[in-house]
Amino acid sequence: MGTTVLAGRTLFEVNTSGNPEIDLFAGILDVVSTQPPFRRRRLGRKLARMRTSANMTLDVAAQALFKTRSALHRIEKGETLVDVHLVKSMMDLYDCFDPDLVGETVQARERGWWIALGVESLGYIDVEAEASEIREVSVVVVPGLLQTSEYARALFEAHPLRRTKRARETDVRARRIRQQRLTDAQNLLRLDAIIDESALRKAVGGAEVMREQVVHIHRMAELRNVTVRVLLDERGAHGSMNGGFTLLNFPDPADPAVLYVEHPFGSLHMEKEKLAIEAKVAFGHLANQALSPEESVALLERMLAE
Repeated sequence: MGTTVLAGRTLFEVNTSGNPEIDLFAGILDVVSTQPPFRRRRLGRKLARMRTSANMTLDVAAQALFKTRSALHRIEKGETLVDVHLVKSMMDLYDCFDPDLVGETVQARERGWWIALGVESLGYIDVEAEASEIREVSVVVVPGLLQTSEYARALFEAHPLRRTKRARETDVRARRIRQQRLTDAQNLLRLDAIIDESALRKAVGGAEVMREQVVHIHRMAELRNVTVRVLLDERGAHGSMNGGFTLLNFPDPADPAVLYVEHPFGSLHMEKEKLAIEAKVAFGHLANQALSPEESVALLERMLAE
């Protein structure tokens, strides 16, 4: 079993500005995730596994915990917060002591750093924050974790929805914070990125910004936890020309891989095992088509010499 979530807000929920074009983009781009935060979903899955291991149905467990069936179901789906006292009662009822469960319950109630910053996760940042490995295929733009501030700023300024400079700078800052995990020895994130050559050739922000961007990718590719492969234009068609995708894996094997696909009007978040396997196979196929990491670094060096 798995879930597919379309993050988005209907046009009818947006106040109109009087400008049809602005109202259209405000409606389809001011997106919010409709799925619960990752930590709550993970905690809920663990609680559900504990219940089923105890051979208890939702009805029986709910009655014993003085909860309605629907309330317990929402907790197991991560849709509602659960307090430490209830979790302790669950461990007693299910006769299953987990020394980490109380800490995980506290963490699931905490607000992410992006919320304090004023940035909406859109269902991705909280997932990325918990991931240990990311495989990303990027066709049009440089992967966010490898973007320079100036490159990211140019992307945000090109957004069809007019936003304040302060909002754009907040997004740039959030991107820089996310990137810190690539060099955080205590919480290191592994990134395997396949980048279409066209993304490296597109003059986002101008020639100087792109030069700095290529220099930055070259520098990041030297990290032991970062792998960069480039899909050459001259090699023709490849299996991801219609768009890129991101596959996230987690330290705990019990956490299903998340397939994330962004599109102009929002994003898709998929936890179906079959789709994750297909994405992994597709990534491997694209990696075979791309230049090797060493050849990709050499290409970056040639681009800088042009």
